[in-house]
Amino acid sequence: MSQEPRGLTRTAVERIVKEEWGRVLATLTGIVRDLEVAEDALQDALMIALQRWPKNGVPDNPRAWLLRTARNKVADRFRRDANFKIKQKQKQKQKQKQKQMEVLAELERTAMPEEIDRSIDDERLRLIFTCCHPALAEQARVALTLRTVAGLTTTEIARAFLVPETTMAQRIVRAKRKIKAAGIPYRVPPPHLWPERLDSVFSVIYLVFNEGYAATSGNEPTRAVLCEEAIRFGHILVRLVPDESEAVGLLALMLLHDSRRRARSDNSGDLITLEQQDRKLWNRNQINAGEIHLRHAITLKSAGPYQIQAAISAEHARAESYQSTDWQAVKALYGQLYQLHPTPVVALNRAVALSFADGVEAGLAALSDIKDHNELERYQPYHAARADLLRRAGRIQDAADAYRQALKYTNNSAERRFLEGRLQTMLE
Repeated sequence: MSQEPRGLTRTAVERIVKEEWGRVLATLTGIVRDLEVAEDALQDALMIALQRWPKNGVPDNPRAWLLRTARNKVADRFRRDANFKIKQKQKQKQKQKQKQMEVLAELERTAMPEEIDRSIDDERLRLIFTCCHPALAEQARVALTLRTVAGLTTTEIARAFLVPETTMAQRIVRAKRKIKAAGIPYRVPPPHLWPERLDSVFSVIYLVFNEGYAATSGNEPTRAVLCEEAIRFGHILVRLVPDESEAVGLLALMLLHDSRRRARSDNSGDLITLEQQDRKLWNRNQINAGEIHLRHAITLKSAGPYQIQAAISAEHARAESYQSTDWQAVKALYGQLYQLHPTPVVALNRAVALSFADGVEAGLAALSDIKDHNELERYQPYHAARADLLRRAGRIQDAADAYRQALKYTNNSAERRFLEGRLQTMLE
């Protein structure tokens, strides 16, 4: 057993499992070729972990333990199915038995600890491309991949899409059923089929990164594992499609953002805003790598949303201080981004940039223009940004009300502490 203490809380066990979820599910799906069966088995393994690990401690190799336990659950299920007498044509019955026996044989040959990491990235990439099949609706593709590959909860995914949790749960269930009913193959498709899936793949990877960089729930402001996984997939994609500007731009964007991760919180896990960050803690190697990829993306002469966002992040990386940031350039880039991707969230970020480029009243006016978007009503960053602009404008009572609204929609402990601190300081 590992050094993880006994008496772990349910939350601690779930955190460990979440870190391994995508790897284990991809490997298991690669064996059984049935996403629903694999996910059910892994969920069973999670329940066993919740029973045993708090008492006995975490295994030395949690990933191997989960994969072995889930594998055994699949094997048990297939053996039961093979022995269960069902009324169907003999030919169908024999075909089903043969398929299950083949999978059982594969299960017996795999999932030993030393074998698990050999093709893990390939398996997860297959899972991403499978979930991003064009037969599925766009948002269903992204949501399903976030659930299966990144291990995000339905609640976290619903927040990312700004929709009710029940809506998202139904969307994910329908997507899984369609994959099975349509017989969508578990594979990385041939290159001529990549264009119809790449946009969804980009969205998935960036949303995984965002959940790592600004966690929507939990006690920490960031989840490093998700950031690292997203960047790893970004490198794989650039190797697959080196002349696709948005693949290169996405990798540049993630590297530039991630370069600031160490400076985003203090030793107590409290959030530090971009304005207050110690820029000496920024990872210059990542910044340099991000700049190189950004320059490459620009040479491909096909600017898209990820490339433009990378250019915005590069402006922050080049500035010696928050005050010396070229806010006019940032404002102009957000204007270009909004033309390509006119969403309420982009409009929100553009309003914040306007507040620094042209004054806080200009930013508040821009926020007023988007206040009636239903998606923003329960979106914490909107209320937090509005609170900050009102505070800077000296409208203390309005700012306090906006901070309270932001707190209503905050599920991350570090963000909650930050907002409560801002509210208390302002009212003193």
